[in-house]
Amino acid sequence: MREATKLRSLATAAILRVRLQPERQREAGNNAHQDSRKRKEKIMNTRKAILTSLLVFVLTAASLAQQVKTDYDRDANFSKYKTFSFEKIQTKDPLLVDRIKSAVSTALTAKGLSQVESGGDISVVAVEMTNTQQRLDTFYNGFGGGWRWGGRFGDATTTTETYQVGTLIVDMFDSSTKELLWRGSASDTLSNKSDKNIKNLDKGVQKMFKNYPPKA
Repeated sequence: MREATKLRSLATAAILRVRLQPERQREAGNNAHQDSRKRKEKIMNTRKAILTSLLVFVLTAASLAQQVKTDYDRDANFSKYKTFSFEKIQTKDPLLVDRIKSAVSTALTAKGLSQVESGGDISVVAVEMTNTQQRLDTFYNGFGGGWRWGGRFGDATTTTETYQVGTLIVDMFDSSTKELLWRGSASDTLSNKSDKNIKNLDKGVQKMFKNYPPKA
């Protein structure tokens, strides 16, 4: 009798194991699928956060890049102007006077004009100014933050940075008529390193006179 009872118990246990095994396999498969989906979502969130941060960085860099603008009198005959002289250099930093003169003189001489001490066909006036600006930098948390499904932003930190921008305006006048012939401007972020500022000054002036004289 005891032998029969023991056999029935063993048989029942075996049947239960057989029935539960597929359910456990399905449960394990579901858990593995959920883990895989979570990993994929985490990777996607991280990639989107990185791309968003890169986009912010690119836009910020573009906004801080050197900006050069030029304009001129469409009726002026630039071919008749052969010489130039400096009329006035206005800047709060006395050290910039000779640097501005050197940069402008180099650019105009390369275009075929000759510098004279005074009485040139063109009178050059240059004004340098500095102003303070601010920019916002936003950083996204790439692990669990950033862009989420459903169009929701995750964790983000925004900081404000103050920086100095230097602008150089160069005007060229007809010395006889006192009419403005040409104007150029170059703006760039100022560095704490003097050598870098000088380099940016030269580069800005070169860009300024790249298309001088204007085409008829």
